[in-house]
Parts: sequence; structure tokens; C-alpha cells
Amino acid sequence: MKAKDLTIKQIEEKLAELNKTYDSYKSLGLDLNISRGLPADEQLDLNREMFHILDNSDHISEEGADIRNYGVMYGLVECRRLFANLLDLPIDNVVIGGNSSFNLIYDAFARIYCFGLLGEKPWSQQTGLKWLCPVPGYDCHFKITEAFGFEMIPIPMDENGLDMDLVEKLAGEDPSIKGIWCVPLYSNPTGAIYSDECVTRLAKMKTAAKDFQIFWDNAYCVHHLYKKHTLLNIYREAEKYGTTDRILYFASTAKITYPGSAVSIIASGDKNIAEIKERLKLQIFSHDKINQMRHVKYLKSPQHIAEHMEDVAALIRPKFDYVDDTLRNDIPYEDLLTWFKPDGGYFITVDTYKGCAARVLKLMNDVGVMVALPGATYPYHKDPNDTNIRLAPTRPSMEDLKQTIPMFCVCVQIAGLEKILEEKRNA
Repeated sequence: MKAKDLTIKQIEEKLAELNKTYDSYKSLGLDLNISRGLPADEQLDLNREMFHILDNSDHISEEGADIRNYGVMYGLVECRRLFANLLDLPIDNVVIGGNSSFNLIYDAFARIYCFGLLGEKPWSQQTGLKWLCPVPGYDCHFKITEAFGFEMIPIPMDENGLDMDLVEKLAGEDPSIKGIWCVPLYSNPTGAIYSDECVTRLAKMKTAAKDFQIFWDNAYCVHHLYKKHTLLNIYREAEKYGTTDRILYFASTAKITYPGSAVSIIASGDKNIAEIKERLKLQIFSHDKINQMRHVKYLKSPQHIAEHMEDVAALIRPKFDYVDDTLRNDIPYEDLLTWFKPDGGYFITVDTYKGCAARVLKLMNDVGVMVALPGATYPYHKDPNDTNIRLAPTRPSMEDLKQTIPMFCVCVQIAGLEKILEEKRNA
């Protein structure tokens, strides 16, 4: 059934019913924030062993370094090996960071901005610079490019990844375009998975800018919920075309162990990683090696990580199922909401009736539920159709979801029917 097929009288009657339900929510006194993809307490509790995994005999690394002291700037070899094996990257090209891959992403961007890349002029000394931004996309990425004054160019996505015809044309013709953001597996927020063709074309495409960089944020590399998907390895593809220095590869354990005490990595080609290592000498003496050792002892191997993530998925999957089922059952009008149920990651992204997303979010906020900021999944918070909303089901309890998602469905219907009623009256 489509809401657009209803008569004006039917819409008015339905809106009266929905508004009565909505008014009942105002008396609940809710104060909930479900706007970010955070792990729930029960997921964090899976890792309690990490508090006890080390004893006073574990302070000497495999190479004989005392992990309590300075040194081993680029990370313990056993920790670099764990990530190298997990992601199939050359161990010598992996550098361990602190608890946040986002910190590494910002630092990598800022270093090129200040110092340049492999002999090219620093971005700070160039003008009119631009950046390719997949949409819907990750708001924190967009904030970086906006803060550094880059013009952000939206790149449409579908379930197979980027519009590569557009990416190749823009990057190949315009030397002021310096890079692209990529969350290639279970993309934030859509859950899209870059196809093999998409990955290969990114690795081999011609770029007008010699200092073009692919910021490959593989944040959800092991975060499978339903079906396990294998992402084509962009680093190994880049080796075939001599473009490994184009790749800046990031990952972390933030949603594997503890976001507040994770381990992150940056990897790139031989020349790029050598320059990164030199620049790091200006920033650090070493990152937290005790935490690196803790992760090595706890996570053990890629196989053990996979087994651990099955336990994580068992906690998250029912929440995704509930959201999907509720959206399907509580909204009878097929033209008021569309969405894609992802096979992994942390988000479900929905699209409202055109011109209604901001209204939906305001309705939710007015009853005490913060879902998202309008336009958050687009550069400059400018969603051209005002339709896209990112839902983050992982942190709320099932009880909270059972309150908020039916509310969301009511708000989606109110906003959509209001818009259709306006269109009919103005027709």
C-alpha cells in the first residue's frame, strides 16, 4: 500500500490517530541518545579477561624490549604480526597506534597538510583543494576535510560501493582532488560492501594528483552479523599496479575489545610508510605497549578473533532483527520508508519520504530521543533530498529499542503523511 494513494480525508483521519499516539509519548519523560554506534555493556563485558590477561612476567616482548619503558616506536612485532595476519598486510608496512584509528586518520591527514607527501608540496600550500566523499557517509570523516578547508564532492554509493565511473573521471581529470574517504566493508552508515570491481578500479585508476590518497578505513573488517563477506584486499591489488603508496589503510580493535582501550594500525606502501615513520619521530616515543601486549595475549590469532566476533554478533543480531521487523510491520505504507538490512557493521540506514528526515528527527527529539542530526550522513549536513537517517541499534538495550523504534515508525508516518497531504492540497 502506498500513502500517496490515500485520499485527503483518509490521510487526515490517519494523522489524527497517529498524533494521538505521538502525544502519549510526551508524558514518558524519556531522555535517550541512540545517535552513535557504541558497543553495549554486555558486549564490553565479553572482554573482562583483558583486565587479568597479563602478569608481572609479561613485561618483556618477543624481541626482548621492556614494554614498561620507552622505545619500540612502531609497535611490538607480535602485535604488528597479529594485524598483518588478520588483514593480509606486509608486517613491515604496519605501524601500531593508540586506541583510536580515527586519531591516526586525522594525524595522517594533518601530516600531509603540513609537510606534503613524498616530495609533493604540502596541501596547506596549495589552493582550491577538493575531496571525494561517498554518500551517505561517515560524518566524522567529513568533519576532517571540512576543518581543513577542502571542498567536499559527494560520490553516490549503492550496495556494491562507489560510482566508480564518476570517481575515475573526477580523480583522473582534476589535480586539485587529493583523496577519497572509504569505509569499504559494511560501510558506515549504509552497510554497503565494495565489490571486487570497485576495489580493483580504485587500486589501478589514474589520478591527476600525484599526492592522491585513499583513506581506507576498514573499521568493520571482522564485524559480520549474518553472512561473512570477504573484501578484496586493496593493498594486494595495489601491489599489482604499483600504487601501494596511494593506500592509507586503517583498522582497530575498538569494536572488538574496548573502544576506550583499543589498538589501531596504519599501513601503506614502502615509501609512504617510511615517511610516516620519520614523521612519527616528531610526535611520540612509543604508544601503549602494555596494551599492545594485552591484545596479543587476549586475541591470540585471526581464528580466535573470528570466534570472539561470533559471540559479539550473537548479542547484536537480535537488535538488528528487531529493528528490521518493526520497520517492516509497523509502517504499512511502502512509500514512506525504505531501508537496507546489512550483513554486518553497526548501523541500519533508512530513507524517509522526500523532504521528511529532518521533521522525523525533530519529532523524535521532542519526545526525548536523540536519533541523529539532520543531514549528518552528507557533507556540510546537506542531504539534498532530506531523506537519510542513520539508526544505531548496538548501544541501546532491547527494552529501549522496544520503546524507541515503534516511536520512530510513528514519527516516520506523521512526517510522510503531512508532506503528502501538503502536496495533495497544493496540487
